[in-house]
Amino acid sequence: MRKRLVIAIDGPAGTGKTTVARRLAARLEYSYIESGAMYRALALLALETHTDLNDAAALGRLAAKADMRFETQGSANRLLLNGRDVTDAVRSAEVTRASSIVSVHAEVRRQLVERQRALGREGGVVMEGRDIGTRVFPDAGLKIFLDASPEVRSERRFQDLGGSGQVTQAEVLQELEERDRRDRERELSPLVPAEDSIYIDTTHLTAEEVVERILGLVEGKLQDSSH
Repeated sequence: MRKRLVIAIDGPAGTGKTTVARRLAARLEYSYIESGAMYRALALLALETHTDLNDAAALGRLAAKADMRFETQGSANRLLLNGRDVTDAVRSAEVTRASSIVSVHAEVRRQLVERQRALGREGGVVMEGRDIGTRVFPDAGLKIFLDASPEVRSERRFQDLGGSGQVTQAEVLQELEERDRRDRERELSPLVPAEDSIYIDTTHLTAEEVVERILGLVEGKLQDSSH
């Protein structure tokens, strides 16, 4: 039986992490875990329960009690929060903003990192986020860091939001740059490439081109491990 790797894909918003990780997992017949969705789910729960987004202790208690699980339905991954499908609800602009605030708290990250490690313990997992290769799985078999220009990333995020009239692309760019700053400057698990990660600039690449490039890297890792 071929070894089943833990593949860590990190990078800022709008680099194509989710699309690439989902397609890669499908091609490899691995599990796909979007770590950011777990922070979004907690943010949604905090908003619904009127929990202060800056109250680390209260958020930690909320995270400890929350039941989060991923279920595969056809070709899609669904996120269940306390038994409720919140896959679409966690994508709103309000939840996106809130998730970047709740994710800076040490107790929140400790709770969710433990769960993420449990999900990937047996290998055969593609997990994407912002600290998978540095914090969650520092010994991952393959670490990828995706990046792209801020302009391209904001265009992708704008399209993800459906190009709706809720926000302008300029507002998306401003919010993205603010989130980048928070992610990179936070004391706990800042957004930085792992030293042994492979950097891929997706500015001028399609998602499928990125997937093919990573599949080649996976094959190389598997061949090395079999020798």
